[in-house]
Amino acid sequence: MKRNFKWIAYAVVAVMVTIGCSSVAFTGRKRVLLYSDSQISSLSDQSYQEFMTKAKLSTNKQMQAAVQEVGRKMTVALEKYLTSVGATHYLQGLKWDFQLVQSEEVNAFCLPNGKIVFYEGIMKFTNTPDYIAVVMGHEIAHAVAQHGNERMSQQNLMSMAGSLLSSVAGRKSDTTQALFEIAFGLGGQLGVVLPYSRKHEYEADRIGLIIMAIAGYDVDKAPIFWQAMSAKGGPTIPEFLSTHPSDENRIKKIIEAIPDAKAYIGK
Repeated sequence: MKRNFKWIAYAVVAVMVTIGCSSVAFTGRKRVLLYSDSQISSLSDQSYQEFMTKAKLSTNKQMQAAVQEVGRKMTVALEKYLTSVGATHYLQGLKWDFQLVQSEEVNAFCLPNGKIVFYEGIMKFTNTPDYIAVVMGHEIAHAVAQHGNERMSQQNLMSMAGSLLSSVAGRKSDTTQALFEIAFGLGGQLGVVLPYSRKHEYEADRIGLIIMAIAGYDVDKAPIFWQAMSAKGGPTIPEFLSTHPSDENRIKKIIEAIPDAKAYIGK
């Protein structure tokens, strides 16, 4: 009986992987998505609302306006480009919003539905629109690449491999809510958002550069920004770096990706 149950689990996982297989915008990497855009959006909305009830919006109107202006410019340019190439499906479930909150943490995050939050602490390193665009592009990239859905799907597959067959994608349940909380960790302690995998981080850097280029920002500023972040960190690595790939490797890969990103200038 146990042997049959195991094979049933494997069969279900195989079917779900086949059905959910798709590719990432701009990079073409194959991945598995088991959740619908509406599920991801609903869970993200709920978490975002909970976060914003605890957070305090920045009172610095100049910095808030700068974040929102760059965010709007980049997402408008991205949407225009994806529409021109017939790839608007990458925008499904995204409802862009850009906020700056009071916190000395050097951090920023994006929920899977396009809700982007900057912390005041990171504004020390983003004193020009190009530098804001480096961080903004990275966060927008996470949403467009659907890294959140992929992360939840990976959690689901691990659960199913452990014979938790009640966790069925496509049905909103307590299990789905739990998987979202496990995948993102948002809630409880203010500002705690679990890091993406290094693969996702590198991919977000690469796609972020492309979005910067499409929107008319200077992609050559990206490695300069990360070098400044690393230098300012001293013995204590800034929070925005601590949960991400090492700054040395990140800068190296960003420099390697710049020529490809520049191919999108003017598109």
